[in-house]
Amino acid sequence: MNKRTKIAVLVINCLQGGGAERSVLTLGQGFYDLGYDVHILRFKPLVEYNLNDNLNYHLLKFKPYKLIPGAARRHKIFARAVDNYILNKIGQPDIVLSNLERPDNIFRYSQLPNVAYVIHSTLSLYYKFNQVSNLDQLKLKLRDIYSQHPCICVSDGVKDDFIQHLGNITPITTINNPIDRDSIQELATEFIPNYQNYIVHVGSFKEAKRHDILLKAYAKTDQSLPLLLLGQGKLKSDIEQLIVDLGLTEKVTLLGFQKNSYPYVKHAQFEIMTSNREGFPMVLAEALALGTPVISTDCQSGPREMLPEKNLMPIDNVDAVAEKLSQAMKNPQQFYADFDEALLPKEIAKKYLEFVQTVV
Repeated sequence: MNKRTKIAVLVINCLQGGGAERSVLTLGQGFYDLGYDVHILRFKPLVEYNLNDNLNYHLLKFKPYKLIPGAARRHKIFARAVDNYILNKIGQPDIVLSNLERPDNIFRYSQLPNVAYVIHSTLSLYYKFNQVSNLDQLKLKLRDIYSQHPCICVSDGVKDDFIQHLGNITPITTINNPIDRDSIQELATEFIPNYQNYIVHVGSFKEAKRHDILLKAYAKTDQSLPLLLLGQGKLKSDIEQLIVDLGLTEKVTLLGFQKNSYPYVKHAQFEIMTSNREGFPMVLAEALALGTPVISTDCQSGPREMLPEKNLMPIDNVDAVAEKLSQAMKNPQQFYADFDEALLPKEIAKKYLEFVQTVV
């Protein structure tokens, strides 16, 4: 095989947990399929995913730099270390993608070429603009960061929110997260769950996922199908208590974080998502890749861009979720939707390259 001469560097704080981390690994495979030498650089050692042998992995710890006083000074010094590490250990990159808050703060000071930010969250919701006392100061900080490089938003909702609150401060586009359908379908055959005829929810136990809405709504149905919750997080004990309070201990099962959740999704009657904010909810696209019906809240960005109107529910509305749950339990297949092949990793990687090559 010819030696790979083009270099893609994808930067993220760690490889633990959510959809952004998974999307980085999937996008890395897309660049690999296009002939790139792909490097994943992280700042914390945590890894919860099976790592693809086609990609190269690097750890440059941020923790020692936390001793440096002043956030801006700390980030500036670490950015210099990151630039030097990439140039000396990896090579001159053709594209560098910064993912999530910490890398974005670092790459505000990077001197490398071909850098772009990937915006995974609806910023006004992530930073709770409606609750911040010094909103102008926060927006000034965010403009200072995101005006430094082009921005790629994972959904139109994320992009619209960005422009509405921060303005046209940088070249910006929407490119959805990649979905590796072949890999997902293969992983989904690894085992058959010890459960039958169930509903599945995949997501961290955090406020935005609104497990409380899900459980209160489920309690209002006939509970003819049991509910499996896959995930972990700081609200786990609250969720466990709510299950007890609602009398659902015989109907709801917590399975914790699963390295491979796909068999549970594949064999579910349907998947539900009740988030009140998302960037691009990969769990929905992955369920569609497995042919599993989906119902979801119509949160500000993501679901509406991949699901029909009839599959959507208003956010923060227990009764509406209960009604849709009841409909889905009676006839799950009415909420089947097609998977969009434009989400395949190689196609998404091409879009990244086209955008960065155009604007940088």
